[in-house]
Amino acid sequence: MRRPLWLLLLLLLPPLAGTWGDRGPAGAREADEGGGPGRAWRAFQGLQERLRAAGTLSRRYWVLFSCRLWPETCEQDEEGAPRPLGWSLPLLGQQYLDILTTWYCSFRNCCNGGDCRISNNFPGLVSDLSVRLHGQHLAQELVLGTVKGYLELPRPDKALALSFHGWSGTGKNFVARLLAENLYRDGLQSECIQVFITMLHFPHPKSVDLYKKRLTDQVRKTQARCHQTLFIFDEAEKLHPELLEALGPHLERQAPDNGRAESRRTIFLFLSNLGGNIISEVVLNLLKAGRAREEITMEHLEPRLQAEMVASTESDFGHSRLVKENLIDFFVPFLPLEYRHVRLCARDAFLSQELLYTEEALDEVAKMMVYVPKEEQLFSSQGCKSIAQRINYFLP
Repeated sequence: MRRPLWLLLLLLLPPLAGTWGDRGPAGAREADEGGGPGRAWRAFQGLQERLRAAGTLSRRYWVLFSCRLWPETCEQDEEGAPRPLGWSLPLLGQQYLDILTTWYCSFRNCCNGGDCRISNNFPGLVSDLSVRLHGQHLAQELVLGTVKGYLELPRPDKALALSFHGWSGTGKNFVARLLAENLYRDGLQSECIQVFITMLHFPHPKSVDLYKKRLTDQVRKTQARCHQTLFIFDEAEKLHPELLEALGPHLERQAPDNGRAESRRTIFLFLSNLGGNIISEVVLNLLKAGRAREEITMEHLEPRLQAEMVASTESDFGHSRLVKENLIDFFVPFLPLEYRHVRLCARDAFLSQELLYTEEALDEVAKMMVYVPKEEQLFSSQGCKSIAQRINYFLP
């Protein structure tokens, strides 16, 4: 990237006195005197001097430009580009430099301090989890507390691993997206984030050796690019056991590297439908016993959730070393959503498209969903999934 920018700076240079477009009186006299070997030699020497001057000036522009964008290389570049005697940056050159710097910073990472790809907007995360996430008080508290606490550690010795569990449409992917949007400037498009969907990225069991190599290479390359990284594994319950095994070393405790300027911080999110039925069963029983939804705690859910994962014969996730060796820091339950939560999702869908809505419209959307169990009809079987598509029925 730096070489093309150096050439662009050369093209932006203002014309030097005495170059081809500005001959001056001496050049005019030479033209009138006619040709000859002496004149040709003098012209060649003049061309050499002009090229040397242009090269020196362009190197100086490069030093100033690179010092703005990569301060850590500033001293080294200063030594490698000698400054001409009496040299000062012309006003027009300064304007060129400002324009080029603004253009470059519009799509590349450069800022006054730190890594501007990383925003860690915790007030924004608090607001989003409180306002945009519905019916998930446990996930809200756990995700916010663990992520904020981890990223504020001076030198963490382990990656943070969170495993999200619950029915489809309850907010697992949504929370992963909120984390990406508030921790990174470019959200899910950030080069510090990798998203893996099991059946998309690792569809063929016969190719597991190739997948293992690709996966470990991508984790290492992403960590080399950014000191704070986020890895999201959707459909984690379908991951091949050898892929889970390959992830083990990245989740183990590591000896602190005191030689690094910035300590590495890595977050792994595993998104899974595994355990969704047992979560719904526990919540249903507590509600029928007279408990308020907001009174449900991790103590009610975590033992049953972990036991369900270990006993499952449909997935290898609960039998992997990630679970057996306690490499997963927290299992985050996403509760089944009720009618009132589906109405809120419908309201958000209308607002996101800047559409007017009525209370009757919200009820109509919520009634389109299927509710279970058959007798109580308390929980939406799809959560808030497909709500955004369903409001199309109400468009004029």
